[in-house]
Amino acid sequence: MSDMSTNPPDEQPTWSGDQGGPTPPPPPGAGAQPPAGGYAGPPQGGYPPQGGYPSPPGYAPPGGNPAYGGGGYSTQPALSDSDQRMWATLSHILPIIGLSFLVPLVVWLVFKGRGQYLEEHAKEALNFQITLVIAAIAISIISVITLGLGTILYLAFIPALVFMILAAVTANRGEMYRYPVNIRIIN
Repeated sequence: MSDMSTNPPDEQPTWSGDQGGPTPPPPPGAGAQPPAGGYAGPPQGGYPPQGGYPSPPGYAPPGGNPAYGGGGYSTQPALSDSDQRMWATLSHILPIIGLSFLVPLVVWLVFKGRGQYLEEHAKEALNFQITLVIAAIAISIISVITLGLGTILYLAFIPALVFMILAAVTANRGEMYRYPVNIRIIN
């Protein structure tokens, strides 16, 4: 059995450049041209090029490309205080004219992340409108069961109207408003 760990002294290669020995052999395929449109493999030396590897075609990094003004998750600027108050007021008052939960839902989804004040008011208004829809369905079922006598329960929507007006006025002043009777589904 021969010992493979020993080499004759004259064939001992030295691979470090500071000892002045021979240089290591080039990796397989070194100097070959990359295939057209395909993966070229790592660059010479095995280290990424200065600035990193290029992105593949059609790839957009999360949050946009910083070279084109992206780089964050929200590329839209934050709303001013007056704009937040205006949209918060509208999210409370427009459901009165029959748009129900659609207005606060659209305001919340469109302006999400552009102002904490507006986002809180839109969620509060949306939760209240969902609560009113649930109440309307329940009153309708009760009215059918009681042969119309349950329609008197629709008078409960008068205080709801007052609450919406109070919420709109409070939002316009720049203060937070919490509905007294509200199922908070969306947090």
